[in-house]
Amino acid sequence: MATATAKTSLKKPVFVKVNELQPGTTGHTLVVKVVSSNMVLQRARPNGTQVRQIRIAECVVGDDTGIITFTARNEQVDIMKEGATLIIRNARIDMFKGTMRLAVDKWGRIEVTEPANFTVKEDNNLSAVEYELVNVVE
Repeated sequence: MATATAKTSLKKPVFVKVNELQPGTTGHTLVVKVVSSNMVLQRARPNGTQVRQIRIAECVVGDDTGIITFTARNEQVDIMKEGATLIIRNARIDMFKGTMRLAVDKWGRIEVTEPANFTVKEDNNLSAVEYELVNVVE
């Protein structure tokens, strides 16, 4: 009887550029700069005996190929400081009112890293493109 001794090796992350992001995709790793951060919701919600803070901010992040809106939740809001360079791991694309939003759930990570030496290309906003869901019948 064969024993399962094969080691699972970690895959090296494949870094993508902002302009390569597509609707409905997941598992993206990017290096971006925070262009702006805007708090859209800050509310205290009772959770049993505790009061839980809920914070959501819409942040514009980008690299040398374009920009996209990032939806930051709770602790992520504190990391999204204007001008910071971040590595976003295991991000996904959410659709909100027909436009793309970058987000990181509990399976992803956001890390502050060394300042990047690229200039953010602000005239290519992927969140400004509106998509329409079309059902294809064969």
